[in-house]
Amino acid sequence: MKIFLDTIGCRLNQAEIEVMSRQFRAAGHEIVASAEHADMAVVNTCAVTTQAASDSRGKIRTIARAGVDEIVATGCWTTLQPKEAATLPNVKHVVLNDKKDNLVPQTLNLRPSTFDLEPIDRVPIPGLHRRTRAFIKVQDGCDNKCTFCVTTIARGEGRSRPLADVISDINSALAGDSKEIVLTGVHLGSWGQELNVHLRDLVKSILHETDVKRLRLSSLEPWDLDADFFSLWKDKRLMPHLHLPLQSGSDSTLKRMARKTTPQSFRELVHAARTVMPNVAITTDIIAGFPGETDDEFAETLDFVKEMRFSGGHVFSYSPRPGTGAARMKGQVKPEVRKRRNRILQEAIEETAKSYREKFIGQKMSVLWESTTEFGEYGWRMEGWTGNYLRVSATAPSPRWNEVDMVSLDEIEGEKIQGSIQ
Repeated sequence: MKIFLDTIGCRLNQAEIEVMSRQFRAAGHEIVASAEHADMAVVNTCAVTTQAASDSRGKIRTIARAGVDEIVATGCWTTLQPKEAATLPNVKHVVLNDKKDNLVPQTLNLRPSTFDLEPIDRVPIPGLHRRTRAFIKVQDGCDNKCTFCVTTIARGEGRSRPLADVISDINSALAGDSKEIVLTGVHLGSWGQELNVHLRDLVKSILHETDVKRLRLSSLEPWDLDADFFSLWKDKRLMPHLHLPLQSGSDSTLKRMARKTTPQSFRELVHAARTVMPNVAITTDIIAGFPGETDDEFAETLDFVKEMRFSGGHVFSYSPRPGTGAARMKGQVKPEVRKRRNRILQEAIEETAKSYREKFIGQKMSVLWESTTEFGEYGWRMEGWTGNYLRVSATAPSPRWNEVDMVSLDEIEGEKIQGSIQ
Protein backbone atom coordinates (compact mmCIF):
# COMPACT_ATOMS: atom_id res chain seq x y z
CA MET A 1 0.00 0.00 0.00
CA LYS A 2 1.15 3.55 -0.74
CA ILE A 3 1.05 5.90 2.26
CA PHE A 4 1.14 9.71 2.29
CA LEU A 5 2.17 11.43 5.55
CA ASP A 6 1.52 15.07 6.34
CA THR A 7 1.88 17.25 9.42
CA ILE A 8 1.08 20.73 10.67
CA GLY A 9 2.82 22.51 13.50
CA CYS A 10 5.77 21.74 15.69
CA ARG A 11 8.95 19.72 15.39
CA LEU A 12 7.45 17.14 17.72
CA ASN A 13 4.80 16.41 15.09
CA GLN A 14 7.62 16.04 12.56
CA ALA A 15 9.43 13.59 14.86
CA GLU A 16 6.25 11.54 15.24
CA ILE A 17 5.61 11.15 11.53
CA GLU A 18 9.23 10.07 11.03
CA VAL A 19 8.54 7.20 13.43
CA MET A 20 5.30 6.40 11.60
CA SER A 21 7.21 6.37 8.33
CA ARG A 22 9.66 3.82 9.70
CA GLN A 23 6.81 1.65 11.00
CA PHE A 24 4.87 1.70 7.73
CA ARG A 25 8.04 0.80 5.82
CA ALA A 26 8.83 -1.99 8.27
CA ALA A 27 5.36 -3.40 7.60
CA GLY A 28 6.12 -3.48 3.87
CA HIS A 29 4.38 -0.31 2.70
CA GLU A 30 5.68 2.54 0.54
CA ILE A 31 5.79 6.20 1.63
CA VAL A 32 4.93 8.51 -1.28
CA ALA A 33 5.54 12.21 -1.85
CA SER A 34 2.03 13.29 -2.81
CA ALA A 35 -1.54 12.43 -1.93
CA GLU A 36 -2.39 11.86 -5.60
CA HIS A 37 -0.37 8.62 -5.52
CA ALA A 38 -1.54 7.37 -2.11
CA ASP A 39 -3.97 4.69 -1.00
CA MET A 40 -3.93 5.95 2.60
CA ALA A 41 -2.92 9.21 4.27
CA VAL A 42 -2.07 10.14 7.86
CA VAL A 43 -2.42 13.77 8.95
CA ASN A 44 -0.80 14.82 12.24
CA THR A 45 -2.83 17.90 13.15
CA CYS A 46 -2.13 20.99 15.26
CA ALA A 47 -4.31 23.26 17.40
CA VAL A 48 -1.88 25.81 18.85
CA THR A 49 -3.71 28.67 17.07
CA THR A 50 -7.03 29.01 15.30
CA GLN A 51 -5.07 29.21 12.05
CA ALA A 52 -3.30 25.92 12.80
CA ALA A 53 -6.65 24.25 13.48
CA SER A 54 -8.02 25.65 10.21
CA ASP A 55 -4.91 24.47 8.34
CA SER A 56 -5.38 21.00 9.83
CA ARG A 57 -8.95 20.75 8.53
CA GLY A 58 -7.84 22.16 5.20
CA LYS A 59 -5.07 19.56 4.83
CA ILE A 60 -7.55 16.74 5.34
CA ARG A 61 -10.02 18.17 2.82
CA THR A 62 -7.25 18.72 0.25
CA ILE A 63 -6.06 15.13 0.62
CA ALA A 64 -9.61 13.83 0.23
CA ARG A 65 -10.02 15.89 -2.96
CA ALA A 66 -6.81 14.33 -4.26
CA GLY A 67 -8.58 10.97 -4.20
CA VAL A 68 -7.33 9.33 -1.02
CA ASP A 69 -10.20 7.16 0.23
CA GLU A 70 -8.72 6.27 3.63
CA ILE A 71 -7.48 9.11 5.85
CA VAL A 72 -6.20 8.75 9.42
CA ALA A 73 -6.57 11.92 11.49
CA THR A 74 -4.42 12.29 14.60
CA GLY A 75 -2.63 14.99 16.61
CA CYS A 76 -3.70 17.87 18.82
CA TRP A 77 -6.65 19.29 16.88
CA THR A 78 -8.00 15.78 16.33
CA THR A 79 -7.69 15.05 20.05
CA LEU A 80 -9.55 18.22 20.99
CA GLN A 81 -12.23 17.85 18.30
CA PRO A 82 -12.54 14.12 17.56
CA LYS A 83 -16.20 14.26 16.48
CA GLU A 84 -15.51 17.07 14.01
CA ALA A 85 -12.47 15.22 12.70
CA ALA A 86 -14.55 12.11 12.11
CA THR A 87 -17.02 14.06 9.94
CA LEU A 88 -14.36 15.34 7.53
CA PRO A 89 -14.34 13.68 4.09
CA ASN A 90 -12.76 10.23 3.85
CA VAL A 91 -11.59 10.18 7.48
CA LYS A 92 -11.85 6.50 8.41
CA HIS A 93 -9.75 6.51 11.59
CA VAL A 94 -9.49 9.08 14.39
CA VAL A 95 -6.50 8.44 16.67
CA LEU A 96 -6.12 10.58 19.78
CA ASN A 97 -2.72 11.64 21.08
CA ASP A 98 -2.69 9.10 23.90
CA LYS A 99 -3.04 6.30 21.31
CA LYS A 100 -0.75 7.81 18.69
CA ASP A 101 2.26 5.60 19.49
CA ASN A 102 0.22 2.62 18.29
CA LEU A 103 -1.35 4.35 15.29
CA VAL A 104 0.41 2.28 12.66
CA PRO A 105 -0.18 -1.20 14.11
CA GLN A 106 -3.73 -0.22 15.04
CA THR A 107 -4.47 1.03 11.52
CA LEU A 108 -2.89 -2.05 9.91
CA ASN A 109 -4.39 -4.50 12.44
CA LEU A 110 -0.95 -5.67 13.56
CA ARG A 111 0.59 -6.33 16.97
CA PRO A 112 3.06 -3.59 18.02
CA SER A 113 5.64 -6.27 18.79
CA THR A 114 5.79 -7.30 15.13
CA PHE A 115 7.86 -4.26 14.15
CA ASP A 116 11.57 -4.57 13.50
CA LEU A 117 12.29 -0.93 12.73
CA GLU A 118 14.80 0.14 10.11
CA PRO A 119 17.32 2.85 10.93
CA ILE A 120 16.01 6.40 10.50
CA ASP A 121 17.82 6.57 7.19
CA ARG A 122 18.43 9.86 5.48
CA VAL A 123 16.35 8.85 2.52
CA PRO A 124 13.58 10.40 4.59
CA ILE A 125 9.90 11.08 4.16
CA PRO A 126 9.43 12.15 0.54
CA GLY A 127 8.02 15.47 -0.52
CA LEU A 128 7.51 18.41 1.81
CA HIS A 129 9.03 16.66 4.81
CA ARG A 130 12.41 15.88 3.26
CA ARG A 131 14.83 16.69 6.08
CA THR A 132 18.47 15.96 6.72
CA ARG A 133 18.14 16.50 10.45
CA ALA A 134 16.66 13.69 12.54
CA PHE A 135 14.02 14.90 15.00
CA ILE A 136 14.06 12.69 18.09
CA LYS A 137 11.12 12.80 20.49
CA VAL A 138 12.40 12.65 24.06
CA GLN A 139 9.39 13.96 25.97
CA ASP A 140 5.64 14.53 25.60
CA GLY A 141 2.97 16.46 27.49
CA CYS A 142 3.30 19.45 29.79
CA ASP A 143 2.49 20.27 33.42
CA ASN A 144 2.61 24.04 32.94
CA LYS A 145 -0.67 25.93 33.04
CA CYS A 146 0.04 28.84 30.68
CA THR A 147 -3.36 30.45 30.26
CA PHE A 148 -3.14 30.75 26.46
CA CYS A 149 -2.00 27.21 25.70
CA VAL A 150 -4.27 24.46 24.45
CA THR A 151 -1.41 22.03 23.83
CA THR A 152 -1.31 21.00 27.49
CA ILE A 153 -4.94 19.96 27.18
CA ALA A 154 -4.32 18.06 23.96
CA ARG A 155 -1.06 16.37 25.05
CA GLY A 156 -1.76 15.65 28.71
CA GLU A 157 0.68 15.53 31.61
CA GLY A 158 4.43 15.70 31.08
CA ARG A 159 6.26 12.41 30.68
CA SER A 160 9.84 11.59 29.72
CA ARG A 161 11.04 8.86 27.43
CA PRO A 162 13.62 6.56 29.03
CA LEU A 163 17.24 7.47 28.38
CA ALA A 164 17.94 4.06 26.82
CA ASP A 165 15.14 4.54 24.28
CA VAL A 166 16.41 7.99 23.32
CA ILE A 167 19.97 6.72 22.90
CA SER A 168 18.68 3.83 20.79
CA ASP A 169 16.77 6.18 18.48
CA ILE A 170 19.78 8.45 18.11
CA ASN A 171 22.12 5.57 17.29
CA SER A 172 19.58 4.35 14.75
CA ALA A 173 19.49 7.80 13.15
CA LEU A 174 23.28 7.96 13.07
CA ALA A 175 23.40 4.50 11.48
CA GLY A 176 21.12 5.93 8.81
CA ASP A 177 23.71 8.67 8.14
CA SER A 178 22.06 11.54 10.01
CA LYS A 179 24.48 14.42 10.39
CA GLU A 180 22.42 16.32 12.97
CA ILE A 181 20.12 15.25 15.80
CA VAL A 182 17.39 17.57 17.11
CA LEU A 183 15.85 16.79 20.50
CA THR A 184 12.15 17.62 20.65
CA GLY A 185 9.31 17.60 23.17
CA VAL A 186 6.28 19.61 24.25
CA HIS A 187 8.20 20.72 27.34
CA LEU A 188 11.71 19.60 26.52
CA GLY A 189 13.31 21.20 29.58
CA SER A 190 11.21 19.04 31.89
CA TRP A 191 12.82 15.82 30.66
CA GLY A 192 13.71 13.60 33.61
CA GLN A 193 11.63 15.36 36.26
CA GLU A 194 9.91 12.07 37.19
CA LEU A 195 13.33 10.46 37.61
CA ASN A 196 14.90 13.30 39.60
CA VAL A 197 17.35 14.05 36.80
CA HIS A 198 17.64 17.03 34.43
CA LEU A 199 17.86 17.69 30.72
CA ARG A 200 21.57 18.39 31.20
CA ASP A 201 22.00 14.73 32.20
CA LEU A 202 20.33 13.61 28.97
CA VAL A 203 22.55 15.89 26.89
CA LYS A 204 25.70 14.70 28.67
CA SER A 205 24.72 11.06 28.12
CA ILE A 206 24.08 11.62 24.41
CA LEU A 207 27.42 13.35 23.94
CA HIS A 208 29.19 10.61 25.91
CA GLU A 209 27.42 7.52 24.58
CA THR A 210 26.90 8.34 20.90
CA ASP A 211 28.98 9.55 17.97
CA VAL A 212 26.63 12.46 17.22
CA LYS A 213 28.37 15.17 15.19
CA ARG A 214 25.77 17.94 15.57
CA LEU A 215 23.27 18.03 18.43
CA ARG A 216 20.57 20.70 18.58
CA LEU A 217 17.92 21.39 21.22
CA SER A 218 14.49 22.62 20.22
CA SER A 219 12.36 25.04 22.25
CA LEU A 220 13.33 25.44 25.94
CA GLU A 221 11.26 27.20 28.57
CA PRO A 222 13.55 29.75 30.28
CA TRP A 223 12.61 28.72 33.83
CA ASP A 224 14.00 25.21 33.24
CA LEU A 225 17.54 26.52 32.78
CA ASP A 226 20.23 28.08 34.91
CA ALA A 227 23.55 29.70 34.08
CA ASP A 228 25.43 26.43 34.64
CA PHE A 229 23.39 24.74 31.90
CA PHE A 230 25.30 26.63 29.22
CA SER A 231 28.61 25.08 30.26
CA LEU A 232 27.46 22.08 28.19
CA TRP A 233 28.31 24.11 25.08
CA LYS A 234 32.00 23.67 25.77
CA ASP A 235 31.42 20.56 23.66
CA LYS A 236 31.39 21.97 20.13
CA ARG A 237 29.03 19.26 18.93
CA LEU A 238 26.21 21.19 20.61
CA MET A 239 24.87 23.73 18.15
CA PRO A 240 24.99 27.33 19.45
CA HIS A 241 21.30 28.06 19.01
CA LEU A 242 18.71 28.52 21.76
CA HIS A 243 14.99 28.94 21.18
CA LEU A 244 13.65 30.57 24.35
CA PRO A 245 9.94 31.47 24.18
CA LEU A 246 9.43 34.86 25.82
CA GLN A 247 5.73 35.44 24.89
CA SER A 248 5.75 38.95 26.44
CA GLY A 249 8.25 41.50 27.69
CA SER A 250 5.77 42.91 30.19
CA ASP A 251 5.86 41.56 33.73
CA SER A 252 2.13 42.11 34.27
CA THR A 253 1.24 40.37 31.02
CA LEU A 254 3.48 37.44 31.89
CA LYS A 255 1.62 37.07 35.17
CA ARG A 256 -1.72 36.89 33.35
CA MET A 257 -0.19 34.29 31.07
CA ALA A 258 0.93 32.29 34.16
CA ARG A 259 4.46 32.18 32.77
CA LYS A 260 7.13 31.24 35.32
CA THR A 261 9.53 33.93 34.23
CA THR A 262 10.00 37.69 34.39
CA PRO A 263 11.74 40.11 32.02
CA GLN A 264 14.59 40.42 34.51
CA SER A 265 15.14 36.66 34.90
CA PHE A 266 14.95 36.25 31.12
CA ARG A 267 17.48 39.06 30.69
CA GLU A 268 19.86 37.37 33.12
CA LEU A 269 19.50 34.02 31.37
CA VAL A 270 20.28 35.51 27.96
CA HIS A 271 23.30 37.30 29.43
CA ALA A 272 24.56 34.01 30.90
CA ALA A 273 24.18 32.25 27.57
CA ARG A 274 26.00 35.00 25.67
CA THR A 275 28.80 35.06 28.23
CA VAL A 276 29.57 31.42 27.38
CA MET A 277 28.67 31.69 23.67
CA PRO A 278 29.14 35.27 22.43
CA ASN A 279 27.79 34.42 18.98
CA VAL A 280 24.88 32.22 20.08
CA ALA A 281 21.67 32.57 18.10
CA ILE A 282 18.75 33.25 20.42
CA THR A 283 15.30 33.01 18.86
CA THR A 284 11.93 33.37 20.54
CA ASP A 285 8.13 33.36 20.38
CA ILE A 286 5.98 36.40 21.14
CA ILE A 287 2.20 36.75 21.48
CA ALA A 288 0.75 40.05 20.29
CA GLY A 289 -2.51 41.29 21.76
CA PHE A 290 -2.89 38.97 24.74
CA PRO A 291 -6.12 39.70 26.69
CA GLY A 292 -5.82 42.87 28.73
CA GLU A 293 -2.62 44.02 26.98
CA THR A 294 -2.56 47.79 27.28
CA ASP A 295 -0.61 50.20 25.09
CA ASP A 296 1.95 50.55 27.89
CA GLU A 297 2.35 46.77 28.26
CA PHE A 298 2.80 46.43 24.51
CA ALA A 299 5.41 49.19 24.60
CA GLU A 300 7.26 47.30 27.35
CA THR A 301 7.29 44.19 25.19
CA LEU A 302 8.52 46.08 22.14
CA ASP A 303 11.33 47.75 24.10
CA PHE A 304 12.35 44.42 25.64
CA VAL A 305 12.38 42.65 22.26
CA LYS A 306 14.69 45.33 20.90
CA GLU A 307 16.93 45.09 23.97
CA MET A 308 17.30 41.28 23.66
CA ARG A 309 18.52 41.53 20.04
CA PHE A 310 16.95 38.25 19.01
CA SER A 311 18.41 36.57 15.93
CA GLY A 312 14.91 35.56 14.81
CA GLY A 313 11.52 34.59 16.12
CA HIS A 314 7.84 33.98 15.59
CA VAL A 315 5.17 36.51 16.46
CA PHE A 316 1.65 35.15 16.91
CA SER A 317 -1.45 37.28 17.11
CA TYR A 318 -3.31 36.02 20.16
CA SER A 319 -6.12 33.63 19.28
CA PRO A 320 -8.51 32.40 21.97
CA ARG A 321 -8.42 28.63 22.32
CA PRO A 322 -11.43 26.83 23.82
CA GLY A 323 -10.81 25.47 27.31
CA THR A 324 -7.97 27.86 28.16
CA GLY A 325 -8.05 30.47 30.91
CA ALA A 326 -7.17 33.34 28.59
CA ALA A 327 -10.22 32.69 26.40
CA ARG A 328 -12.41 33.59 29.39
CA MET A 329 -10.47 36.71 30.37
CA LYS A 330 -11.92 40.20 30.17
CA GLY A 331 -10.27 42.80 27.97
CA GLN A 332 -9.98 40.79 24.75
CA VAL A 333 -7.93 42.92 22.36
CA LYS A 334 -9.56 43.82 19.05
CA PRO A 335 -8.31 41.74 16.09
CA GLU A 336 -7.12 44.80 14.17
CA VAL A 337 -5.04 45.89 17.19
CA ARG A 338 -3.53 42.41 17.53
CA LYS A 339 -2.64 42.46 13.83
CA ARG A 340 -1.00 45.91 14.06
CA ARG A 341 1.02 44.95 17.13
CA ASN A 342 2.08 41.73 15.43
CA ARG A 343 3.44 43.67 12.47
CA ILE A 344 5.37 46.08 14.68
CA LEU A 345 6.96 43.24 16.66
CA GLN A 346 7.80 41.34 13.49
CA GLU A 347 9.58 44.38 12.11
CA ALA A 348 11.58 44.77 15.32
CA ILE A 349 12.69 41.13 15.27
CA GLU A 350 13.50 41.28 11.55
CA GLU A 351 15.73 44.29 12.20
CA THR A 352 17.75 42.61 14.95
CA ALA A 353 17.86 39.36 12.96
CA LYS A 354 19.37 41.20 10.00
CA SER A 355 21.98 42.78 12.28
CA TYR A 356 22.83 39.34 13.63
CA ARG A 357 23.29 37.89 10.12
CA GLU A 358 25.51 40.80 9.08
CA LYS A 359 28.00 39.97 11.86
CA PHE A 360 29.03 36.81 10.05
CA ILE A 361 29.61 38.16 6.54
CA GLY A 362 33.18 37.36 5.53
CA GLN A 363 33.46 34.42 7.92
CA LYS A 364 33.70 30.71 7.09
CA MET A 365 31.25 28.35 8.79
CA SER A 366 30.17 24.73 8.39
CA VAL A 367 26.78 24.23 6.73
CA LEU A 368 24.60 21.12 6.65
CA TRP A 369 22.75 21.11 3.32
CA GLU A 370 19.05 20.38 3.69
CA SER A 371 17.72 20.99 0.18
CA THR A 372 19.14 20.75 -3.33
CA THR A 373 17.58 21.83 -6.60
CA GLU A 374 18.87 21.87 -10.16
CA PHE A 375 20.17 25.26 -11.19
CA GLY A 376 20.74 25.06 -14.94
CA GLU A 377 24.27 25.64 -16.16
CA TYR A 378 25.37 26.49 -12.61
CA GLY A 379 24.79 22.91 -11.44
CA TRP A 380 22.89 22.70 -8.17
CA ARG A 381 21.64 25.23 -5.66
CA MET A 382 21.77 24.13 -2.04
CA GLU A 383 20.24 25.56 1.09
CA GLY A 384 21.15 24.59 4.61
CA TRP A 385 21.92 25.66 8.15
CA THR A 386 24.99 26.71 10.06
CA GLY A 387 25.33 25.58 13.64
CA ASN A 388 23.95 28.92 14.85
CA TYR A 389 20.94 28.58 12.57
CA LEU A 390 21.87 30.93 9.75
CA ARG A 391 20.16 29.87 6.52
CA VAL A 392 22.78 29.69 3.77
CA SER A 393 22.48 29.24 0.01
CA ALA A 394 25.28 28.20 -2.36
CA THR A 395 25.84 26.49 -5.71
CA ALA A 396 27.86 23.37 -6.52
CA PRO A 397 28.51 21.21 -9.60
CA SER A 398 26.82 18.21 -7.93
CA PRO A 399 24.06 17.81 -5.32
CA ARG A 400 25.39 17.71 -1.77
CA TRP A 401 22.22 16.97 0.15
CA ASN A 402 22.97 15.79 3.73
CA GLU A 403 26.62 16.78 3.41
CA VAL A 404 28.49 19.29 5.57
CA ASP A 405 30.78 21.83 3.90
CA MET A 406 32.84 24.80 5.00
CA VAL A 407 31.26 27.82 3.36
CA SER A 408 32.40 31.40 3.00
CA LEU A 409 29.50 33.68 3.95
CA ASP A 410 29.57 36.35 1.26
CA GLU A 411 26.47 38.54 1.28
CA ILE A 412 22.98 38.97 2.71
CA GLU A 413 20.19 37.82 0.42
CA GLY A 414 16.92 38.60 2.19
CA GLU A 415 16.58 36.23 5.14
CA LYS A 416 19.39 34.04 3.78
CA ILE A 417 23.12 34.42 3.30
CA GLN A 418 24.65 33.71 -0.08
CA GLY A 419 27.85 31.72 0.34
CA SER A 420 30.51 29.87 -1.61
CA ILE A 421 31.76 26.38 -0.80
CA GLN A 422 35.45 26.30 0.13
